[in-house]
Amino acid sequence: MKAERNRTIDMTAEEGQVYLDRCLRPTRPQPLADVLDRTLWGDSFALLPLLPRESVDLLIVDPPYNLTTEFGETKFRKSAEADYRAYTASWIALTKPLLKRDASVYVCCDWRSSLVIGSVLQEHFCLRSRITWQREKGRGARRNWKNGMEDIWFATCSEDYCFRLEDVKQRRRVLAPYRSGGAPKDWTETAEGRFRDTCPSNFWDDISVPYWSMPENTAHPTQKPEKLLAKLILASSCEGDVVLDPFLGSGSTSVTAKKLGRRFIGIEREPQYCVWTEKRLENASADSSIQGYADGVFWERNTAAIQHWTKRQKNTEKI
Repeated sequence: MKAERNRTIDMTAEEGQVYLDRCLRPTRPQPLADVLDRTLWGDSFALLPLLPRESVDLLIVDPPYNLTTEFGETKFRKSAEADYRAYTASWIALTKPLLKRDASVYVCCDWRSSLVIGSVLQEHFCLRSRITWQREKGRGARRNWKNGMEDIWFATCSEDYCFRLEDVKQRRRVLAPYRSGGAPKDWTETAEGRFRDTCPSNFWDDISVPYWSMPENTAHPTQKPEKLLAKLILASSCEGDVVLDPFLGSGSTSVTAKKLGRRFIGIEREPQYCVWTEKRLENASADSSIQGYADGVFWERNTAAIQHWTKRQKNTEKI
């Protein structure tokens, strides 16, 4: 039995048959209208050739890392570096023709697969940056440093690409407020405290990995947070643009795209993960909120606690 506050989505494919029935299983080339805002159930290597060319504005890929891992009924085995390089090149070859000339690409990886993926990406795209985000969680190691970071490579198809800086600024608490002529300089004073909207860097320490009491949480072993996807989607697409994720997992890319007014195409081979995706998409129709993103800005981690502390301090000072 789950705890009362446990909101993890973990229904089986059989329990969620009504959601699985909503997924599309194409067997022939598809017009864009038929695949938009749909979860495609099947193997990406078989389905990607069925999608229309030059139709995607943003590609987000979270491929299996080069680790021995189970994803539902599928087991991905760690391979030699040359084999993983060939695997990476194979999905790039299938996705690249689907991208518009001004499209952007983000690829998730761990530190080891990052070395391979970054190298292969620069052979096909204009490599822009490597984002590193703090994952919080990580298994301890007796003879090594615990791995608490993951990478995301950012690339574009050309020099003509979208990057919406104002949409991805982060609101941080001001520790040393500087004034000019008695007025705040580059920061704002609010009832909740003093904050500054800062330009985002390629190191993100404000991401919370989904946990059991969050409505976005599923039983997927490597689920990416909606806040993480929101940064990528808001930075590199406009409302109405098409976002493609060929390794959809539990649906974070599609769900976040929907919440932010983008069109989406997601491909997933595991029926159970398709069920979780469709359930989350249904939930998103009623609740479009994204944890850590509000009022058009990304808030630093534990901001709610900071605001509570600030109010408490003000009350203490009055006393």
